[in-house]
Amino acid sequence: MKKTIGIILAAGRGTRMGENKMLMRICGYTPIELCMRAMEESCVDEIIITVTDDTARHVHDLPCTKPVKTVLGGETRGESVYNALCAAQDADIAVIHDGARCLVTPDIINRSVEEAKKYGSAVASLPVSDTVRNFENITLDRDSLRIMHTPQAFQYELIRDAYEKDGMHTNTDDCGVFIQADGNPHYFESDFMNQKLTRPSDIAFFESCIHRRLGQMRVGIGEDTHRLVEGRKLILGGVEIDYRMGLLGHSDADVLCHAISDAVLGACALGDIGRHFPDTDPAYKGANSVQLLHRVMTLCRENGFCIVNVDATVTAQEPKLAPHIEKMRENLSGALGVDVSCVSVKATTPEHTGPEGNLECITVRAVATVQKIN
Repeated sequence: MKKTIGIILAAGRGTRMGENKMLMRICGYTPIELCMRAMEESCVDEIIITVTDDTARHVHDLPCTKPVKTVLGGETRGESVYNALCAAQDADIAVIHDGARCLVTPDIINRSVEEAKKYGSAVASLPVSDTVRNFENITLDRDSLRIMHTPQAFQYELIRDAYEKDGMHTNTDDCGVFIQADGNPHYFESDFMNQKLTRPSDIAFFESCIHRRLGQMRVGIGEDTHRLVEGRKLILGGVEIDYRMGLLGHSDADVLCHAISDAVLGACALGDIGRHFPDTDPAYKGANSVQLLHRVMTLCRENGFCIVNVDATVTAQEPKLAPHIEKMRENLSGALGVDVSCVSVKATTPEHTGPEGNLECITVRAVATVQKIN
């Protein structure tokens, strides 16, 4: 049976962004994740992603209910597309999409497939609404111009034949390759929000658009206490702190990670860490709690949630935690998959009162705010 193949191009370097934009986090998600989610929720049967070594590792960790295949990208965009087309099997329609257009919706993808089945090709595009003037000061007829977007969908044999004829090195989109091979493209109306992530200044716009798609804001509270004992390491937020006592627990007893994990799970209504990582299970004996927090975040994403921010307060008489807080924030933000600015860690002393003040234990209280993607 012939299949509809969705191709996500994620092998570019994004030099204008200053870093690999395919691995940047926007509202907790990378552009690859957002494009994959849109493909997953569309009529596409199988997803092929062109990757570099770095993006391949990231794609491998992403959950998806549809088959996902990765192929190594080429030196040019055209070579990457051709590699993906060659990797497709039993394809009827190929939907080609730039990973940088991570605001794409399942609706646009579905429309591209429907139009391609009817007309042989379907190129997402928009009419030009602004005055356009070239460097020779000639004003162009905007009524005759269109702005090219992706997805661009084609009957598989037509677009593969077009790429095999030529065009994979010089054309900047698949429509250009199709035209060069004497194809007559069919255009359909894209969405203005289907923009391309190109420069750092674009990030605020993309964050705003993604937040508009998010559902209700939800808040979770986490609290955990571990006893201070001799002969144990003191680990907080993944940072090993030189102190004469450490925290007692089945895992590494990182009370900060545990409280944040419970806050995130609570916000998503997914239970607590005891349910997911029981202290009766030998698999979690001495477990790294930063890694457990990363697994909690994976559960969060699998259930359609993203982190907005986390705030935690550590109550401890000793030791002094201020020198370690920035490293804690860095470790926690990495596990949560958010920018460090979204993670707050504070420390307070109980002024020698209560069990924390008597050096019996350390307690952490945390609040996590999440939003659900519609």
